[in-house]
Amino acid sequence: MSVSDRDEVAADVENELTLLSRYHAHAQRAGFQLDRSAYLLLGRLELEHPLSLKQLAEAFRLDISTINRQIGALLRRGLVERVPDPDGGMARKVEATALGLEQLHADRALGRNGVDRIIAEWSDHDRGELRRLLTKFNGEIEKYDGNSWPRAGRTP
Repeated sequence: MSVSDRDEVAADVENELTLLSRYHAHAQRAGFQLDRSAYLLLGRLELEHPLSLKQLAEAFRLDISTINRQIGALLRRGLVERVPDPDGGMARKVEATALGLEQLHADRALGRNGVDRIIAEWSDHDRGELRRLLTKFNGEIEKYDGNSWPRAGRTP
């Protein structure tokens, strides 16, 4: 592939990712209980728990004050709780509550149903190929960033 072809492909992929994020943001409005930050934080806490604010800030590459504000909002809604460090450390950690996980799972089901509606007519091969390429793409981003993301029961 020539340099100009590679540039054209990169431009097309960037444009499609922009459209994907637009569609994803639009789809998140109808029926979802959690905003994007709550969904992401609860998803991380579901896979790795409990975590300190510092660990969350590092995982999300955000300032600790931003994570503190976001966790504060989740605490007020009863979606997370502060717990003692199971390793005996001084800092308290955060974990999702049953209510937080319930809302996460409900929103995740809505999201999965939405994806399934869009790809319902796709062949099994195309569905598998989309999953494979998205997993590969995200894995490359994580490698580039040096910040891997846990996945439930699957390796990237």
